[in-house]
Amino acid sequence: MTGRARWVAVRGAADDAVRTLLPGYFALVMATGIVSIGMRVHGRHALSTALLWLAGFCYAVLVVLTGWRLVGHRAAVRADLADPSRAFGFFTFVAGTDVVAVRLAVAGHHRTALVLLGVGGVSWLLFGYAVPWLAVFGKSRDEVVGGANGTWFIWVVASQSVAVLAAVLAAVTPAGRDGLALLAVACWSVGVFLYAAIGVVVLARLTLRRLRPEDLTQAYWVAMGSVAITVVAGARIRQMAGASAADATRDLVGGASLVFWAFASWLIPALLAAGWWRHVTHRVPLRYDATWWSLVFPLGMYGVAGQTLGAADRLPILTRIGDTEIWIALAAWALTLLAMLRHLYTTVLRTPRTPSVPRRRTG
Repeated sequence: MTGRARWVAVRGAADDAVRTLLPGYFALVMATGIVSIGMRVHGRHALSTALLWLAGFCYAVLVVLTGWRLVGHRAAVRADLADPSRAFGFFTFVAGTDVVAVRLAVAGHHRTALVLLGVGGVSWLLFGYAVPWLAVFGKSRDEVVGGANGTWFIWVVASQSVAVLAAVLAAVTPAGRDGLALLAVACWSVGVFLYAAIGVVVLARLTLRRLRPEDLTQAYWVAMGSVAITVVAGARIRQMAGASAADATRDLVGGASLVFWAFASWLIPALLAAGWWRHVTHRVPLRYDATWWSLVFPLGMYGVAGQTLGAADRLPILTRIGDTEIWIALAAWALTLLAMLRHLYTTVLRTPRTPSVPRRRTG
């Protein structure tokens, strides 16, 4: 193959990869960002900074690829927005933006974090109305229940990510403290109600429809991750001082956060059992796909939840659990990164395929 022919083939493979890009790929940014935060809390500043730079790089690349997709593959984007099983992945953009902003805020980059809060907040509002309208309303009950899966909980993660970022910035922005605190409490409350509503729909999917091993993807770990980030948001609100909204809800939010941490902990054995049933009992191969980042993020968020709530409530045992869990999350992150790089090499660079008739999108 000549150099020009190879370039054409690689470009065609890249364009095909962009066309089939999973809307939830910003989970890569979420996972990298939350492990960076956890490592900073744990005192591993050099490692945390390296992960922050990588998260920022991945965020920029994914923004470019998403723009490419919006311009060159509008039909694929519209199809994703109308698909209940994929549409909620768009909320990973909101959560990815906010997680990176939180990490920047704790490093002192408050202005940049405020700008990203605007991006994340506006995106959360737009997606919060557009995604359910396009993907759920107007569909039959069978279509909605059949399309419900773990990615729906990313809507909760997005809501709570805005709450966490607003609470972090409220602590360092005296002029806008009351407004940011109110935003944090409001988003935390919305996230709690969304979790209850989504939980009913997803539970209906698991109990009323036949569940194949292939259906039980790693995205169901977001059910735990969304509870864990609710804990982090609640702990951050509890730590705020001098803000009316936080003062009015501190006891409620603080008590609920410990309850939510217990529920997140209870979910972990069930999710591990589901993975055993999928990969060991039914021998579904452990192949890389983008949903693996939806497993890494909850692991990291559970670690940060223990660290944050332990500090807020003066519970050293939670801090120790969080410090241990964040290392598990780092190991999972490293393994998933290696699998992703191998996947990109084998599918785009090593054996580029000639563009052909569009195939079924697999993400």
